[in-house]
Amino acid sequence: MRIFLRYASLTLLACGLASCGSGDTPESKGDSAVQNGGITMGGTFRMNEVQEIRTLDPVRMNDAPSHHIAHQIYDMLVDFDSSLTLQPELAERWEVSPDGLTYTYHLRKGVMFHDNACFPGGKGRELKASDVKFTFDRILDARSGTFGDSYFRGKVKGATEYYQATQKGNAPAEGVSGFRVVDDYTFAIDLLKPFAAFKYYPALGFCYIYPKEAVEKYGKDFFRNPVGTGPFVFEKWSPGQELTLKKNPSYWGTDAAGNKLPYMDGFRLSFLKDEKQQINEFTSGNLEESYRIPSEFFGQIIDAATGQPTPEYAKFRIHRVPALSTQFYGFNTTAAPFSDKRVRQAFNLAIDRKKIITYVLQGQAAGPGVHGLVPGSMPGYSADKIKGYDFDLQKAKSLMAEAGFPNGQGFPAMTLNLNSGGGRNQEVAEAMTEMLNKGLGINVTMQILEWPQHQELLETGKAPFWRLGWITDYPDPENFLNLFYGPNIPASGPSPINSTRYANPTFDSLFAIALGTQDDAQRMALYAQAEQIAIDDAPMIMIYHDLDYRLVQPWVHNYSSNPMDRRDFKAVWLAKH
Repeated sequence: MRIFLRYASLTLLACGLASCGSGDTPESKGDSAVQNGGITMGGTFRMNEVQEIRTLDPVRMNDAPSHHIAHQIYDMLVDFDSSLTLQPELAERWEVSPDGLTYTYHLRKGVMFHDNACFPGGKGRELKASDVKFTFDRILDARSGTFGDSYFRGKVKGATEYYQATQKGNAPAEGVSGFRVVDDYTFAIDLLKPFAAFKYYPALGFCYIYPKEAVEKYGKDFFRNPVGTGPFVFEKWSPGQELTLKKNPSYWGTDAAGNKLPYMDGFRLSFLKDEKQQINEFTSGNLEESYRIPSEFFGQIIDAATGQPTPEYAKFRIHRVPALSTQFYGFNTTAAPFSDKRVRQAFNLAIDRKKIITYVLQGQAAGPGVHGLVPGSMPGYSADKIKGYDFDLQKAKSLMAEAGFPNGQGFPAMTLNLNSGGGRNQEVAEAMTEMLNKGLGINVTMQILEWPQHQELLETGKAPFWRLGWITDYPDPENFLNLFYGPNIPASGPSPINSTRYANPTFDSLFAIALGTQDDAQRMALYAQAEQIAIDDAPMIMIYHDLDYRLVQPWVHNYSSNPMDRRDFKAVWLAKH
C-alpha cells in the first residue's frame, strides 16, 4: 500500500502543546453500566487524519487513511490480529488443498449487512457466499476502476481473462471462474499454480465484503455510501471536515465474556491537516489518540533514552511499533540518466541516512535504509543480511565519473517530485537534495505536487525521480519485492506497482520460483537472493524504515497497535477511570 502522508504548516493553537483542557466529556468516555469482565459500554472514539480520505469503495482504496475507516465498516473473510497472525472473520474456518491450488472458506451463518436504503424496507439481509463472489469478481472488473486486479491476475483461474473481457465491455456472466460459490455458506478460490503468500490475500483491503444492492443503488457514489457487515455503520462524511460512524446493533461478534461487540456507541474522524494541531487537540483531551509526533516536538514528548513519554506526558500511554513500511525515492530506470546503474548507485552512496534520522527526524525511525526495501520488522525474514548502501561520498563521485559526469559536469538539472504538504516528507527531501547537490556537484530541485498529479507522473514514467513510501498489505516480503518484478510492468499505460519500471531477468526468475515455494524457510532464502540482485541494481534509494509512535489517552482500553497500522476498534472501550 502506498504511503502519501501529508503535512501542512499551521500555527499551533494558543495553548501550545501543554494540556489545557480536560476533554473529560460523556461523549468521549464510556458512561454506561459495567458489563461482564469489567467492560464499560458506550462513548465515542475521536480520531484525526492529516490526509483526506479518498474513497470508501474497497476496489479503489490504495491509501492508509481510507483503510482506517473502511476497516470499521466492512469485514473480510480473514483478518490479522495484533501479532499479524491470520484469524477467522466472516470465514469461521478455511482449508487449503494438498496441492496448494484451492482455498475453501466456510462462512459464518447469521451475519447481517447493515440496514440501508439499498435493501427492501431498508432492512439488511444475511451475508451469503454469492456476496463474497460478487465482491471478488468486482476486484477484477476493469469497469469498477479497480486498483486491486494485479494481485489476482496470473494467479487465480480465469482472473486475467475476466479482466480483459471487462476492458472490452463484454464480461462473462459467470464472473471469474476461479471464484466459486460452492453453496450459500462456502466460497472457494482456485489458483493457476501454488502461491504460498496467497493465504494473506483475502485479508487485503480490496477484499472487504459488501452487497451487490449497494453498488447498484449508489453507482458512482458507492464510494461515499458504504454498506458492510462490520462493527460500525457509516453515518455521514463531510470531506475535509468530519466523518462519523455509529454502532452496528446487529453485529455478529461477541467477546470471550459474552458481551456483544462493539463496545462503543460510535466513532468520529476529523481532518486537521497539521500534526502539531492534532497533538495539541490530543493533549487538550479532544482526541482519544494521536498518531505520529511532529519531529520538532519529539524530544519534548519522548525521552530518547527510554522511548517513553517525558514526565510532562507520562499520563498518556505510548505505543511504539517498528512499522512494516519503508520510505524511498524511485528512479525511472528506463530513461537517461537513471538508466545507468552507476548513476543510481552514486545517488544511493551520496546520502547520509543516519544524519537524516538524527537531525531531521529526531530519531523517529526504526533504522536507516542501508539494507534493502524489506524492513527489518518483517516476520521470519533476515532483512539485515541484504547489503545496501552506506554513506560513501568518494565512491559515489568515482561512479559518477565512470558514468561520464566527473564532479557533476554535464549532468542534467534534475527535479525530485514529491506529494504536497510540509512536515517530514519535505524536510527529508530538502536534506537529501542538499546532500546530492553539494556532494556530487549537481543540481536537483524539488517539485511539490498534489497527490493525484504526483501519482500520475510517476506511474506513467514521466517523472525521472520521485518520493514514495510503502506499507505492507500483508506480512510477506513478496508484497515489497513485487515492486521490482518485471512482469508487473504493463506493455503500455501506467505501472502502479513497479513504478521504477525496473526489469532484471535473474531477479524475475528467482522471485517467480519463490512465489511457488511452499516451505517458508526456502521461500525466504529465495526472496533474499532476489532482493540482493535488485538492490545491487539500485532502482531506488531507501531512506529509512518507519517507527510508529501513537499517544493514547489513559481512559482508552484494549487498543493495540501493530506493524501494519491496521486499526480495529470493535473491542476498544472507554472509561473515566
